[in-house]
This record gives sequence, C-alpha cells and structure tokens, in this order.
Amino acid sequence: MSAQEHATGWDTSRRLLRLLRNIMKEGGAAQDRLDRIVRAIAEEMAAEVCSVYVKRAGEILELFATHGLRADAVHHTRLRVGEGVVGHVARKAQPLRIAEVASHPAFVYRPETGEEPYRALMGVPIMRDGGLLGVLVIQSVEARHYGDEEVEVLETVATLLAELVAGGELVAASESQHADSNVRLPVRLPGMVLCEGLAMGQVLRHRHRPVVYDTVADDPDAEGERLRAAVAEMQSSLDKLLDDADLDESEGEHRDVLASYRMFASDRGWLERMAEAVRTGLTAEAAVQKVQSDTQARMAKARDRYLRERLADLDDLANRLVQHLTGATQRAPMPEDTVLVARTLGPAEFLDYDRSKLRAVVLEEGSPTAHVAVVARALDVPVIGRCRGVMTEARTGDTALVDGETGQVLLRPEGSAAASFAETIDTRRRRAGAAAATGRDLEPVTRDGERVGLHINAGLRADLPHLDALGADGIGLYRTEVPFMVRRSFPGVDEQARIYGHVLARAGDRPVVFRTLDVGGDKILPYWRTEDEDNPAMGRRALRLGLDRPHVLRRQVRALIRASAGRELHIMLPMVSQVWEVDRARELIDRERALARERGQPGPSAVRLGAMLEVPALCWQLPRLLERVDFIALGSNDLVQFVFAADRGNPQVTRRYDPLSPPVMKLTSQLVAETEAAGVPLSVCGEMAGNPLEAMALIGCGVRRLSMAPRAMPGVRAMLRSVDTGPLSALLRDKSDSADASLRPLLQTYASDHGIEI
Repeated sequence: MSAQEHATGWDTSRRLLRLLRNIMKEGGAAQDRLDRIVRAIAEEMAAEVCSVYVKRAGEILELFATHGLRADAVHHTRLRVGEGVVGHVARKAQPLRIAEVASHPAFVYRPETGEEPYRALMGVPIMRDGGLLGVLVIQSVEARHYGDEEVEVLETVATLLAELVAGGELVAASESQHADSNVRLPVRLPGMVLCEGLAMGQVLRHRHRPVVYDTVADDPDAEGERLRAAVAEMQSSLDKLLDDADLDESEGEHRDVLASYRMFASDRGWLERMAEAVRTGLTAEAAVQKVQSDTQARMAKARDRYLRERLADLDDLANRLVQHLTGATQRAPMPEDTVLVARTLGPAEFLDYDRSKLRAVVLEEGSPTAHVAVVARALDVPVIGRCRGVMTEARTGDTALVDGETGQVLLRPEGSAAASFAETIDTRRRRAGAAAATGRDLEPVTRDGERVGLHINAGLRADLPHLDALGADGIGLYRTEVPFMVRRSFPGVDEQARIYGHVLARAGDRPVVFRTLDVGGDKILPYWRTEDEDNPAMGRRALRLGLDRPHVLRRQVRALIRASAGRELHIMLPMVSQVWEVDRARELIDRERALARERGQPGPSAVRLGAMLEVPALCWQLPRLLERVDFIALGSNDLVQFVFAADRGNPQVTRRYDPLSPPVMKLTSQLVAETEAAGVPLSVCGEMAGNPLEAMALIGCGVRRLSMAPRAMPGVRAMLRSVDTGPLSALLRDKSDSADASLRPLLQTYASDHGIEI
C-alpha cells in the first residue's frame, strides 16, 4: 500500500467513524440505527450494498440490516456458518474480497435478497475477544477489485460494530445470543489436564475486557498521549502485581514465564501498531481493540505454535490496557469457592484473582505450554484446558465439579453426584492433612509386611518440595519435556544440565528417573516444525522422534551425564516398541559417556537404562528386552488405550473399557512374573498408580513400585497400609479369566468388606 493510499484509507476511516458516532449519538431504536449505519457505510465506500449479518444460536448468521438488498429479507435470510460466501467469511474469520462473487466455490444464491445484479463483494468478520459476532459485507454492481486500504477501512468499522453489538447498543443481547433455558440439565465436558487436582465450586465466567463505547477520536494527538500514559501505568502495575505474587522466590519455570510476559508488555511492534491505529482516528481504547482483533486473526493462522500459544498473553495485556484507559472495574465478586471459566487466560489475569477463593480454572482453549498452566502449577491450582463448549454451557453461579485427574468437568451436577464428589475431596483433604502431620513418617507397608515403594512423578521445580513433604522414596518419573515446552527455543546443554542438576540436588540420595524427551502427539515443542498426523498418539513421537533426531537426544544425554557426576544416573526411554530401539539408544549413551571421559569430565558412577512399556508389541519381546535394560516402567495410560484400541481422550469410547478389566489385570500379573524371574524391577507410573482402588489392584497383581502425582500419595499410602496382599492376590488370580467388563465393582466391595481405605 502506497503512502497516498494509506492516507486515503485513514481519511475514509475517520469520516466513517465520525458518521457512525453521530448516528449513535442521535439515538433511536436499535434497528433504525443499524439501518442508518449500513446506509452510511455503503455511501462512503461507494458500494451499492452494505449488509450486517449477526450470529445467532446454532451457528446461524441472520441478516440484521441491509442497504441495497430487499428490505423484506431482513431477519428472514439466514445462513449457516460456512454456507455461502458470507458463511465462508464467518468460518474462516478472515476478510474476503471477490471481483466476481458468483465464481467463488462457496457462492450460494438466495433469491429472496434480490442480490442478482451485484458482482463484486467484500466481507470482513465482526470479531471480539476471538469470538465471531457477525459479518459485515459490501457489494457492487460492477466487477471491482477491492484494495488493501478498503479492507482496512472495513475492518476498522467492523471493530466498532463489534463493540456496539457486544454492548447491546445495536442488537439486544436477547437477540444476538440464545436465551438461557429455564431448565438447564447437567452436562459433562471432557478436556485436557493442565494441572492436576480435584475441585468443586461455583462458576465465575472471566470477563476479558470492558465494552468500548467511545471509539472515534476528536484529537488524535491527545489520544496518543492517553495511550502512552496508560501503557506506562499498566507496565508499572504489572511489575507490582508480578513481584507481589505469592510465588516461591526460588528459580522455576513460572519465573521464566513471568519474565517473558513482562517482555510482551514492552514489545515495540505491538505498541507502535496501537499508536498507528490512533492516528487513523480511533480512540486509544478502540485502537487497542482493533490491533488485538488483527493480531488474533493473524496469529490464528500462524504455523508457529509458540506464537499461537502466546495469543492468550497478548489478549491479557490488551484487556488490562483497556481497563487502564476506561477505568473499568476488573472483577466481579468471587464466591468463596470459585471455579473460573474462560476462553483463554493470561498469567497476570490469573494472578488478579484471590487465590484463597480460587479452586480451579477451566479453559475453552489452553494447552500444556500455556503460561497460565505453568503459574497455576506453581500455586497448586487445578486447571483443565481444551474443554470445548464450556463457554457456551457454563453460566456464572452454576455448580461445577472439576476432575483434574481424568480431565472431566461436570456442570450442574445432580445432588448425589455433587455429594459424592464433595466427599471424595473432603477425604483426600483429610488424608493430605494427616500425611502432612504424620503420614510422611509412616512406612508404606501393607498389613502383611509387604514394602511398596512410593515415588512421585515430576516435571517442574514446583513439584520437588513434595519429595520431603510426602516422604517419597524418589522421583519415579521426571518428565524432561516440560521445561522444554515453556521456553521459546531449545535449551542448550548447559541450561539442561543446570535444570537436571537442580533436580538431583533436591532429591539428595534418592533416585531420580529421567525420562528422555517425550514430545509429539499432544505435546508439541513450539519451536519445532512438525507435520500434522492423522493419529499423533501412535505417530512420530517420544523415542521415535529422538532416534530420528539423534543430535537432540545426544545433547540431552550429554546434559544428564554432566549433571549426574559422581552418582547413579537413571534414564528411561519412552514409547519403546522394538528391542533394536533400546540398542540404538544404548549405543548413543555409551558414545556420550566415552566422549565425556576423553574430555576429562566427571561422569555418573553408573548409568541405569530403563524402558517404558506402553506399546503392547513389547510384551512379546520381553525376554530379549529384559536382557538389555536395568528396569521397566509400565505406562498404564498409553498401554491400556492401545490394548483396547480406544482413545482415552475420546469421551465416546473411554467408557468402553476400564483399566480394572480382567485383561489388564492378567497382563499386569504376567509382566510382574516375567520381570521378577529376570531380576528386573518393574514400576507403574501411569494414572492407575495414583488412584487408590486401581493401585490396590496393582499391588494385588504383585507390583511393588508405584510412581504418581504428588497429591495422590496420601490416599495411596493410606490404602496400602490397610490392605492384606494375600487374599487380594488370590481374588485377582481367581477372576483373571472372567468375562466381566470390569472388576471395579467387585474390588470396591472387597475394599469395603475388608476395611481398606479407598
């Protein structure tokens, strides 16, 4: 776009914005104002048609106002999102310009609109907070190639319309969204566990930003000064908020996250784009809204996963900046037990809430790399992400049960479900309290004298204090990928060695099992280019990726060797499917140890190499595998889903199998027998190990090492101290060939009859 075209675009934007502001000041009925607005846009843009479509319930776009199409089509013409050219704009959430609209593949002719004469079309989505509110369209009789400056003008106007629609200035809320039913039934929503834990409370919907009513500036220079002052005020308040946050003062990933967030608040490109928007005639707050809408559209298309994940941080900053400009109050009163529901959430927005009342966070989006998840983990607040539909289903005041172990959210539960869940939380709280007082000093020994090793799973520095607090035997699974996922670039050998050294120092003389980088599937490093896979859980991930990129695995092994100088190093290989993979990894490790000796660098006293048993094919290779490894870890999460060919993340099939089914119990018993015969220790580090009933079954199968989420240890310790393994093992042997779908009811009854704490 040339400077002259840019200036012309600014002039058009200013004239249109002033016209629209005057129309709003004149008042009148919402429909009358909307009719005058589309007429003004058509005249100023030299178009024969201007129309506004508003999104209704059920993904429907309804024609709400038009200048140029037939008046009787208003409120009668409806398109599904994705239907026709207008629906295409809505589905893509991107501008579209067409010189010959009938030639577009998505074109659908609607005769009731009288649109036959019009050839050229330009449409832009009406967006707010990343959500679609509608579509703004202009059309012309002549074939016309709309330029960049015209797209920018229409996008600026759409930003204004979004604020007016959101604020109920043009369309009543009851018209633009589906009214709540008087009867709202319970609903269960699946999601992804970002931070473990159980919670129950009342829903509080997070309000991203206040509605901006004043959008057109009379004095751009004064608005620019307002923007600069608000940015300075925001940066100062952020520094205070983040410095005062009740976080551990020691180094940790959450500190890296907050430092990164501070950098975003000072990004020159972001600040300059807002200043330029002010110069087009927008008020400071409207400029913030426009730049953020543009950023959302641009980053949603980005291939760089890190950039897409950071959109939540930029949303957070934009919301905060608008609040400084408008002086709007930030938060509604919080219930004593609050479950915060949001589309996305930035780390500073999270810290704004009173953590003494905040029980859990549920996000429509979010991922393991979301900064809010890292900060929440440091503060021990359960978080569920990728909970599709929660923003539609959840209303402020609803009761919500959040299961941060299975990744389930239950809204508006029936009384019995709520009472049972509350009892579970209370039981775990009491056990945790007892563990804090005496539990850590109680040996994890069964009634008949069987010692069971209890280890924690860890991945962040925030997990390490649990080693002492719970009296854990060590770290049975350290997920090395977690520190990688919160960084913008691949950490070098020195940085990795520092991380691993800190973990080993905190563990003292207790063993730490480092799992090599387990990425791929749903765990993507933002700075790695990867191809989309139809079935990523069984794709190029974990050890497969490490052997395909040996330089990455070698750097990690080099860092582990350096960090473990003078002590035993335990390395575990994830997603092993064939014995040759272990041989290849062993060769790589031996090569790095030899290089360290050649360089005169101190290394570990010994290296213990283990394999995760997650792929069923490995069960038929055990004799050869057990000759090559020092220990085996049964990864129940993947192994069970692969045994049943049922995706554990798919709610339509997860109930079709149970980890406590006879096949899983029989397989576990067989694995225990074979590993014992070979003298190779076997542990379980999946979710089964942290559920008291399932852990009881594992002990009955002969498992004597369990590794679990820290919060699960008090309950498992209490269970195993109340169980007698002899009768339990006999029961499981007797039922191993049962045709029952699950042994869960039988085991629950057994636990109740024998006084086992479950």
